[in-house]
Amino acid sequence: MLEELEIRDLGPIHHARIAPARGMTAITGETGAGKSMLLSAIRLISGGPAQSRRVGPGAQEAWAQGVFAVAEDNPAVIQAKDAGVDAAADEGELYLSRTVPVAGRSRSVLSGHTVPRSVLQHVSEHLVTIHGQADQLRIASAARQREVLDAYAGDDALLEAYGKAWNELKAMDDRLDVLEHQQADVRQRADYLRESIERINQVDPQPGEDEDLKAKRSRIENAASIQQGVNGAIAALDASQLDSDGDSNGATDLVRHAAQSLRAIRVDGDDTYEKLAQRLDSIEADLSDVVFTLSRQTDDDDDEGDLDAINTRIHDLGELTRRWGPGLADVIAWRDKAAFEVEDLDASPEKLEQLRADRDHLAAKALDAARELSAARVKAAGELGERVTAELAELAMGGSRLEVRVVPRVTESGPDAGDGAGADVARVLDAHGMDDIMFAFTPFPGSEPLPMGSSASGGELSRLMLALELTIAERRGEAADMTFIFDEVDAGVGGKAAAELGRRLAKLARSSQVLVVTHLAQVASWAQEQYVVSKGPTAPDTPDEPGAAGVTTTVTRVDGEDRVREIARMLSGSESGTSLDHARELLAASVE
Repeated sequence: MLEELEIRDLGPIHHARIAPARGMTAITGETGAGKSMLLSAIRLISGGPAQSRRVGPGAQEAWAQGVFAVAEDNPAVIQAKDAGVDAAADEGELYLSRTVPVAGRSRSVLSGHTVPRSVLQHVSEHLVTIHGQADQLRIASAARQREVLDAYAGDDALLEAYGKAWNELKAMDDRLDVLEHQQADVRQRADYLRESIERINQVDPQPGEDEDLKAKRSRIENAASIQQGVNGAIAALDASQLDSDGDSNGATDLVRHAAQSLRAIRVDGDDTYEKLAQRLDSIEADLSDVVFTLSRQTDDDDDEGDLDAINTRIHDLGELTRRWGPGLADVIAWRDKAAFEVEDLDASPEKLEQLRADRDHLAAKALDAARELSAARVKAAGELGERVTAELAELAMGGSRLEVRVVPRVTESGPDAGDGAGADVARVLDAHGMDDIMFAFTPFPGSEPLPMGSSASGGELSRLMLALELTIAERRGEAADMTFIFDEVDAGVGGKAAAELGRRLAKLARSSQVLVVTHLAQVASWAQEQYVVSKGPTAPDTPDEPGAAGVTTTVTRVDGEDRVREIARMLSGSESGTSLDHARELLAASVE
C-alpha cells in the first residue's frame, strides 16, 4: 500500500505530499492544473523513463519518493533482498525514490540504497499497477494476458508441475543435442577421458600413498644416523639387546635393582618405600616398551626396500597429481567422475536409443501436464469473460464484451509422444504450456471481436481494466498488497453511469488501495480521501528566491466544507447554494 507520495520540483509542482487512504483516494482539479504530474511521479519511482524537461523552472533536479507498507512475504520484499536491500530493516516499509537532474543521468534509490533503474521496475511491479492510456498497452501482449488468466484461474500448482516437466524435457533435449550434433567434440572429449583413466589405472594410486612413500624415502636416506641413534639409545637402556655376552647394566637393569633395594626396607606401618618401588616398576615397564619399539625399528629399516623403486613410484604419483591433483584423493575422485562422463559420452546406438526413449517419456509427461493446465485455463477463460462482460454492463459499456480465447496448439488427436512423435510435441510446447492466449474485445454489438489494445479507446480500455481487476479481486476474496491507479477511467461517462463507475472503484478499494484521477464528482464522491490539484501564481520575486514569480501547482487535501465546495465545482463549475446542496447529497449518497 502506498503510504506517502512526495514530489519536489517536478513540472509546475514545487513541493507536494499526499498520504492516500487505505481504500480509495480521488485526485481532482481543473483540466491542465497538473494532475498528470502525480502520475509522472508514480511512473518515475516505478522505474519509468526520466525526462529532464520535466524538471521544474529554476530547479536543478526533480525528485519523487513513494513509501510503501509491505508484508514480509510480499514479492517486492524478495526482489529487494535479491538486490541487496534488506527491507525488514525499515520495519515493513519500502522507500522508492528517483532523482532527475537537468543534465546527466537519473538516480534510483531503494530504501536508502542506490540501485539500477531496472530494480525499481521489478520491485514496483508487485506494489503498484497504473491503468492509464499509455500504460494499458501492456495488456495487449500475449504474455500479460496469460498472466492475468492464470492469476484468475489460481492454477499455481499446475503451473509448477508443468514447469518441472518442461525443464526435465529441455534438459534431456540439451543432452541429446550434445550427443547427436556435436559428435566430433564428444569423441575428442571421450578419447581424452579414456586415455586419462587408463593412465591413472596403470599407476593405481592409493589414498595417502605418496606421503607414506616420502616418509619411507626419508628414513632410507637417513638410515645411518637413525641406526646410530637407535643403537645408542638401546645400549643405554638395555645393552643385552645388542650384545648377548655384555655384562654392562643398562637403565632398565638399574631401575629394577633400585626397586628391589627399596623393597628390602622393612618399616612397620610405613608403606612409603613400597609405593616408590611400584613407581619404579612402572618406569621399568615403560623403558622395556621403548626398547622393544626401538628393536622393531631396526628390523623395519632392514625391510624398507629399494630407494630407486621408491623414487620411481613417487615420480609416477607426482605426475598424476600435477595433471589431476592437487592430491591423490583428487586424482582418484577425478577418475571416478570421468568414468561416469565417458559412459554418457559413449554415444553408442544402444545408448542413444535408450536416451531417446527416456526423452519420449518426458515429452509425454510434459504433454500430460500441459493438457491439465490447458483444461484449467479453458474453464477459467469462459468464466472470466462472462464476469468481465457483466462488469462492463455496470460501467456504462452495455453491449461490450470480452472473450478470453485459449487455443491449444495440440489436441487429443494431435502429436503424441507415445507414437514416436515426441519431437513434434516439443514444438507445440513452450515454457508456459501448450496454449495461445488472446483477449478479444467487442466494443459494441455487431462489431467484430478484435485483439484487446487495438479495439478500445483510452477510456474504454481503462474501464475494461477496472472490470478485470474487480473480477480478479472478487475471485481472490482477500486483501491484496497492491495499489491500483486509474486515469481516464471516466472518459465519455456521465450521469447514472458515472455514479456506478464510482461505486465499482469503491468496491475494488475494499480489497486493494485505489487512486483515481477523475473530473467527475460522481466518481470522486466515493473516495475516502480527496486531493485537489490547482494552479495559481507564485509570490513575487524576493531577495531570497529570485525568479520565483510565475505559475505553480499545489496539491491540497480537502475535507469537510472544503470538499463540499470542490464537489460542487466539479458538478456545475460554481459554488452556488444549489450546487453545494447537490454536492452534500452526492457525498451522503456515495456510501455503501
